[in-house]
Amino acid sequence: MSDPRIVVCGEALVDLVPSGGESFDARLGGGPFNVAVALGRLGSPVAFCSRISSDGFGERLLAELSASGVGTRTVQRGAEPTTLAVAGIGSDGGARYTFYADGTADRLVTDPGPLPGSVAAVSFGTLSLVLEPGAGVYAGLLRRCHDEGRVTVLDPNVRPALFPDAYRRRFADLLPWVDVVKVSDDDVQWLGHGVDGTTPEQWLECGVAAVVTTHGADGLSVRTRSLEVHVPGVSVLVADTIGAGDTVQAALLHRLERRELLRRSSVSGLDGGQWQDALEFAARAAAITISRPGADPPWAVDLTGG
Repeated sequence: MSDPRIVVCGEALVDLVPSGGESFDARLGGGPFNVAVALGRLGSPVAFCSRISSDGFGERLLAELSASGVGTRTVQRGAEPTTLAVAGIGSDGGARYTFYADGTADRLVTDPGPLPGSVAAVSFGTLSLVLEPGAGVYAGLLRRCHDEGRVTVLDPNVRPALFPDAYRRRFADLLPWVDVVKVSDDDVQWLGHGVDGTTPEQWLECGVAAVVTTHGADGLSVRTRSLEVHVPGVSVLVADTIGAGDTVQAALLHRLERRELLRRSSVSGLDGGQWQDALEFAARAAAITISRPGADPPWAVDLTGG
């Protein structure tokens, strides 16, 4: 593959999804893994930075990254087991998770060292910024990438059953090094609670250039210090919502990369029309994901029809 323009950092795991009765299907996932796969399928030059187990699940994860066009030179390997997430699907198609993450490979990631000079943007999020010791490694890498002038994107992707209240302070402390925050309505509500709670308005005051929010069937919106843009969702028959937010993050990065706007100065100066274009593309991509069971993001041909 060509030199990566985007690096996605964080965990790769296996979702155990109910398949009827007491049976479960083992599906590849993890927020950052899904973002990387979606970017690769859309055609962006992307690499994945993580630590993946050498067990059978880990081999499947690595093979899927390669099959989706994702570079794996920054993937570390370890003998520790793969993290498991047991998903329960509600009547609305939404997923709830129970995690088995003690002593798993992705928690033991080490600093990857300097990233290639071709990298314009780096994406972070989900469990990788919560579970130590890997969380400290990723937080340090995020700060370093921002200081190097790369666009930094953060999706907290809050999992209330696993995220400690102290994460609200860690999230707030990272904001001066973040250019784009992507959240759901549920994330905004959780992050705003408690003594360390903060709001999207405060995130912008801390230096974040844009806050992109997913509103489920009601679509997507973005807020910057100078504008707000909302686009409606795309109506489809919902299989489940697993991977929908991850697809939004990937589609936004892909659209900006293809429009040659993946620079900090460009991201902070996007106008309403440019944001509408990116959000509408992301909404279409997410609609395809939720029409399929599990985290199965679209390929470029699914969006072009060619």
